[in-house]
Amino acid sequence: MTTFHSIAIDGPSGAGKSTMAKALAKRLGFLYVDTGAIYRTVGLYVARQGRDCSKPAEVLPCLDEIHLSLTYGEDGLQHMILNGEDVTAAIRENEVSRYASQVSAIPEVRTFLLEMQRDLARRHHVIMDGRDIGTVVLPQAEVKIFLTASVEQRALRRHRELLQKGETISLETIREELIQRDERDSSRAAAPLKKAEDAVELDTSALTLEESVEALLTIVKERISI
Repeated sequence: MTTFHSIAIDGPSGAGKSTMAKALAKRLGFLYVDTGAIYRTVGLYVARQGRDCSKPAEVLPCLDEIHLSLTYGEDGLQHMILNGEDVTAAIRENEVSRYASQVSAIPEVRTFLLEMQRDLARRHHVIMDGRDIGTVVLPQAEVKIFLTASVEQRALRRHRELLQKGETISLETIREELIQRDERDSSRAAAPLKKAEDAVELDTSALTLEESVEALLTIVKERISI
């Protein structure tokens, strides 16, 4: 029976988890799972129904209407399919970040998505990133990394990313949104953002993308034989 390796990467919004985890997965030949994209998809659906993503009474009835699947291109890019529609681009709009944070605070939503995430780890070598991967989703992961960066650096990175997509938003607005999201994610009752006790913390504030990926690769190779 094949034993699959699992790597959990957690950290605050804008820390570069998705970009770095995707690059690391490509280097290792692992399946990359962006759990944030899954929550964004749920938030997008709820918002499209005209419902308040922060209110469980409005969100929970939507769960029975949501059919999610993940597909992967030849480049390993994760595509989110919502009721047959590829919403990979739509979920990256800045407003959807708030929807994701709100629905992810609802315990029933997390339970709804938990088995999907764990099943991927049972069937593949995975690098999974999110807020509670090492603490809740994959507590037995062989490698746990808590990826962080200063709020100033995270805001600058997010600002550049949105400008490249043609979205106009001030740097200060993004900074304030990140601070508010950090507070929501860290203080929620359901699976709050926190560093697992056995996780290695990596601060990428002063690192380039390539330096960050190399640092991640070093951490992984110290813990598993690949």
